[in-house]
Amino acid sequence: MIEDSELKLGGQTFKGAWIAVVFAIGSTIGGGVWTASSLYSRLEAVESITIPDVQPMHEELQIIKQQLLDNDISQLQTKLATLGTNLETILGQQQKLLELKSELSTLSNEIEAMKATVAKAEILTADSEDVSDRLNVIKQETDDLWQAIDYLSNPLR
Repeated sequence: MIEDSELKLGGQTFKGAWIAVVFAIGSTIGGGVWTASSLYSRLEAVESITIPDVQPMHEELQIIKQQLLDNDISQLQTKLATLGTNLETILGQQQKLLELKSELSTLSNEIEAMKATVAKAEILTADSEDVSDRLNVIKQETDDLWQAIDYLSNPLR
């Protein structure tokens, strides 16, 4: 197939494998040209980039450096240690508050129980006063009956 192929260029005749070799060389050269063109366009793109002025950033860095020196960062460790101590104290106080809250809840429950007991005692006291009033009435009636019996047994007296 390829061996039977023949190509005539400028009075020269090329057969079979030579056509494949020429095609391979041509595609390699074409690929090289394309790569060189791509590289050249990338270089032009890089050359067109302008480098920004770094002087303002340099000045800003100097200001930040001065602020760090002014704020005395070396004392930060001491301040952090103090803050840690304060946080530990707060944590301890919070634990005590939680314990007090628990005790307060227990006391609240006991107070509610005492209120119920007092209410029952008030009811019993009211009932007892009612019974006492009835007993007084019965005693008065009994005394009146005894006086009546005494009077009937000796009306002249």
